[in-house]
Amino acid sequence: METTVRRSRATGLFASLLAAVLAVTLWPGSGQARATSAPSYSNPVSRDFADTFADPSVIRGKDGYWYSYGTSDPLREGEHTAHRIPIVRSTDLVDWTHVGDAFGDGNLPSWAAPDASIWAPDIRYVDGEYRMYYVVTRTTVTPEPDDNAVGMATAPTPAGPWKDSGAPVVGPRPGNGGGNDFRWTFDPSAVTDSDGSQWLFYGSYYGGIFVTRLTDDGSKAVGDPTMVAIDNKFEGAYVVRHGGYWYLFASTANCCAGPTTGYSVQVGRSRDLRGPYVDRDRTPLTASRAGGTPTLVQNGNRWIGAGHNAVVTDLSGQQWIAYHAIDPADPFLDGTSGINERPMLLDRLDWIDGWPEVRGGRGPSEGREQGPVTAGTGRTQTTGSWSTATEEQSGSYQHSERAGTVTAAVSGREVRVEAELRSDGTAYGLVAGDKRSGAQVVVDPDAGTVRLTERTRGRTIAGAVTDLPANFVADAWHSLSLELRGDTIEATLTHARLADPLASLSLRRRDPSNGRRAGALAEGAGVDVDNLSVLRAHRPLTTKVRDDVPRRPLPAASDEFDGTALGSGWQWVRPRADAQVAGGSLRWPTQPADLTGTGNDASVLLRDAPQGDWTVETKLTIDLGADTVRNFQQGGLIAYVNDDLFTRLSHVAIWNTRQTEFGKEMPYADGLSYGGTIVGPPDETTWLRLTHHVDPANGEHELRAWTSRTGSTWVRGGVWTLPAGANLRVGLISHGGAGATANFDYFRTYR
Repeated sequence: METTVRRSRATGLFASLLAAVLAVTLWPGSGQARATSAPSYSNPVSRDFADTFADPSVIRGKDGYWYSYGTSDPLREGEHTAHRIPIVRSTDLVDWTHVGDAFGDGNLPSWAAPDASIWAPDIRYVDGEYRMYYVVTRTTVTPEPDDNAVGMATAPTPAGPWKDSGAPVVGPRPGNGGGNDFRWTFDPSAVTDSDGSQWLFYGSYYGGIFVTRLTDDGSKAVGDPTMVAIDNKFEGAYVVRHGGYWYLFASTANCCAGPTTGYSVQVGRSRDLRGPYVDRDRTPLTASRAGGTPTLVQNGNRWIGAGHNAVVTDLSGQQWIAYHAIDPADPFLDGTSGINERPMLLDRLDWIDGWPEVRGGRGPSEGREQGPVTAGTGRTQTTGSWSTATEEQSGSYQHSERAGTVTAAVSGREVRVEAELRSDGTAYGLVAGDKRSGAQVVVDPDAGTVRLTERTRGRTIAGAVTDLPANFVADAWHSLSLELRGDTIEATLTHARLADPLASLSLRRRDPSNGRRAGALAEGAGVDVDNLSVLRAHRPLTTKVRDDVPRRPLPAASDEFDGTALGSGWQWVRPRADAQVAGGSLRWPTQPADLTGTGNDASVLLRDAPQGDWTVETKLTIDLGADTVRNFQQGGLIAYVNDDLFTRLSHVAIWNTRQTEFGKEMPYADGLSYGGTIVGPPDETTWLRLTHHVDPANGEHELRAWTSRTGSTWVRGGVWTLPAGANLRVGLISHGGAGATANFDYFRTYR
């Protein structure tokens, strides 16, 4: 909804209610709300109930608990029966208990094939019911075995009982191959737009990610879907609104390559829910040279393959990202060829310069971290008349018999108050302030508006108003928050705190003394209040972590390719006669060979790596074009131990896309394992960089990938490690199939 900002007069009711808030003393034993602190925790947060819990989705139930839902897998090592969408519950987002499974033999979707699996749940709450979307891998809709589709079930509580809607929301989508060829209708994620309309994101590598309108009850796709992210790069969509943009989180690379899983999360943003989504450098996520700003990437610690995320907000307003990852020391549930072991992790999600960063760019956490704020509100007090009621969905809550407030004390000037509220049509809202100064947000179903006002020294000095959606249901629970921070006042109305607001309003805060008490208000009888929290607002991180990128040139370890032959220090593994130095570059036709697997027939041009921390960099122009299939021609950098142990950073053709893949091959379980993680979008000319650091704790070589389309602005990618004591050489590659030429402008080394 668009917000109209205007000066307005305070209602007499607001003035009297705010005065009454400060006129009443605290109940005995009550006190100030605690600061935004919480117990520490360490990943994985699923350790107490599961060894694996992939594709997590999280919601705060109206009963005050947090619930999470995962893909159907065995939960524990040695357990061979999959739980069909396991459900877990927590009071603090870090200690979880398994409370059951969404599906059993008695309530499976009637249109699911007997041998179908159920994957990738997404949880929502809309208009009084919980809605869960999920993938059914095989259906009875067609006679073919792999006709996957998206389904939806509803329940009165987060734990169930769950009832399928009776038919696919998005049915099987035939591919171009005929017969048993179906596009991957995977990874659903539902979103409410600000006009109250329901939308569904879905899709994966085969077919791409789409968004489609849903019927109001969420059970059926209507209209024409729109592609928002290209095929052969993205899956696992999750969309949130922040600062006037919709942000599409999408996972990329292989989720499940065991000890070389390079799964990660990239982001694009758009003013419109339907796109187009572009990354930080304004490259579309639908382009062949596909955009995407890395947000969650592995950092060289215990965790790799971090992805398929959800976003959850704690009571202080701090957002958190829930996701799965893999420990390469224990990558499978059962032995070396079982199910990938993907426990659930949780980390802080920061917004810096308009883009999401996990722990300020530090990535997945391994040690102790400060946890989410999920408690701390002091004893409440009331004005007016309230009674207590109880229902299955919410437990106990307070019901207004006439106009009044429910408030608690809070210290400091940064305040966040939120509650679940509903009414029979009576206006309700939140207040924060003292006797003469404060802010309020009021949801008025009769007027069809949400109003935000600020009051100082007994008079109203500013206001904003926006319309409620036409389909707003007043007697269904909604989440309302009011935050006073620095020089801003913000209010947000949602179905269920999932960052897809029905209304968002903000004002420039003119009186920073507002605070002391905050809570919920009813402008008459018939208002229900539940899950009230009054806390200090979180303190946002505003600075991203900066890597120490070695930049002191080492000319003796570099080559500008400005003569007619390679400089000194180069060594060939399987010499390549058609690689020639001419015209100021090394021209090297891509070879119909590769290093992955046991073939090991590709040539590699190498030199000794320096000691300590270093950077190697090249400027690569390669004629891969765009859109067409040219698998898997590539050129780039390599850090090489031997033919079966290396990392390489390439501009590579992957089907119709062009990507920068940072891959790793290593011996594993009497065989070889290869996987890659994706960095920034390439261009016809792409700058590639590897930075190297030795971990002082274990001696491992940590190599981080960087890419650039300009040579000045760099995209920071993930980290692969090579074993301690390994003798590294660094250099260049050009292989993956004949038909292109890699032109290396230089190879530079820095200390």
